[in-house]
Amino acid sequence: MSTLPQKFYPVVDNAQWVDRLGAAGARFIQLRVKDMPEPELRAQVRLARDYAARHDVCLVLNDFWRIALDEGLSYIHLGQEDLDTADMTAIRNGQLQVGLSTHCQEELDRALTFEPDYVALGPIWETRLKKMAFGPQGVERLGEWKRQIGAMPLVAIGGITLERAPLCLQAGADCVSAVSAFTQQADPEGQVKAWIAATGR
Repeated sequence: MSTLPQKFYPVVDNAQWVDRLGAAGARFIQLRVKDMPEPELRAQVRLARDYAARHDVCLVLNDFWRIALDEGLSYIHLGQEDLDTADMTAIRNGQLQVGLSTHCQEELDRALTFEPDYVALGPIWETRLKKMAFGPQGVERLGEWKRQIGAMPLVAIGGITLERAPLCLQAGADCVSAVSAFTQQADPEGQVKAWIAATGR
């Protein structure tokens, strides 16, 4: 079973953040871009890929698995709705590692049939950044899910702050993910260093 490059996992919306956070020590970053024309999106992905190579970052592209294959990425993250249309055979033949979002037991059961490289559970706490059909899952659910998935890495996401991150790891998560903790702070680079200290690496 694969292990993740780092215990914290920032999610960013443009390539410049990959450069900034990678330079500060982040080694596992997801690029999640919404509502962008494909030519611009591909340009963002290529730029992020180059920044990731510069800083030894494992770059994960959200949703756009065809672009990930075209641009030679190694990781893709898919939501439950993406599983309805994604060509998992092509994804696996392209040597892409896959992370899957889950929000309830039914979605976890479905995700496990695809043998992902990690599973993300969320939201752990309430989050205002993204409208969710599911309420907060709580840290206790992390322990329950970790017992079910065993060695497969478990990522906690949703409402996680620097102070809450250790609680998630203690409860069973292998990694904690956040958006606003980095991109909406006055000192994102300082936050990266603080998260490294809080999560152990």
